[in-house]
Amino acid sequence: MINNLPKYYNLFLLSNLLFLCSAVVEAKRPEFHLALKKHLFYPAQIIIPANIKVKLVILNHDNSVEEFDSFDLNREKVIFPKQKSTIFIGPLPVGEYYFFGEYHPNSARGKVIVVETVNTPAVLPGALSSNQENLHVN
Repeated sequence: MINNLPKYYNLFLLSNLLFLCSAVVEAKRPEFHLALKKHLFYPAQIIIPANIKVKLVILNHDNSVEEFDSFDLNREKVIFPKQKSTIFIGPLPVGEYYFFGEYHPNSARGKVIVVETVNTPAVLPGALSSNQENLHVN
């Protein structure tokens, strides 16, 4: 049945299939968030996996414009007041990559730490309750 369709229709179907596949791949891309408050980035450090392209979403809570700038990441992006911007970074090798706010470079500073694998423990060290800290195994 598909063989009887005009050639342009098969091309149309193929292009739509490729578009849908790319949307699925895009949806699985790791996403990390930064906030800009009182000319400071929160968190000041983010940890991302090595060799994977990631999506960095930055929300500017301030009433003034800021520019995300990084010579290490080769990125710059103006972030308007009360607005959200997206930057794609990577894939990157293991290391540390610094960024800053161009309009407030002394306060708006941070770094991206790229590690081989990202593990999120169920309980962070030091986060035990006082009852759990008193337990001893003999």
